Amino acid sequence: MITDSISGSGTANGINRFSELTSEDFVKIMFTELSNQDPSQPQDSSKLLEQISSLRDIESNMQLMTQISDLVGENQFASAANLIGKHVIGKNEEFESVQGTVTSASIENDKIILTLESGERVPFKNVEQIDVIQDNKSSD
Repeated sequence: MITDSISGSGTANGINRFSELTSEDFVKIMFTELSNQDPSQPQDSSKLLEQISSLRDIESNMQLMTQISDLVGENQFASAANLIGKHVIGKNEEFESVQGTVTSASIENDKIILTLESGERVPFKNVEQIDVIQDNKSSD
């Protein structure tokens, strides 16, 4: 079976390696399987087409998951950037409570980090409260 030869025993490692395969690899696997079959007991071509279809579905799903993950990351960064100028309370990288006004947002090692006026760094996921700073100046 094609899927068994690709994913090995079905472990997570085999699934990760599957994502490295290209369309050309699928065709090579198909022809290898066809050339190695017993001529006196040929494999049902509908089963082969079903396997190829399944492989295509898996490939499409993996691409979709990657695109969704990228979109979620972009959305989270946009949300973090909207916190610039706002007062936040949260936990810094050492899980100590900190608070202050956000001066910047950055991505480091696939994590969104907010920098406060004090220089403290707060991972976006560690923000516990967001306050809008009100301008207390009265108009004359």
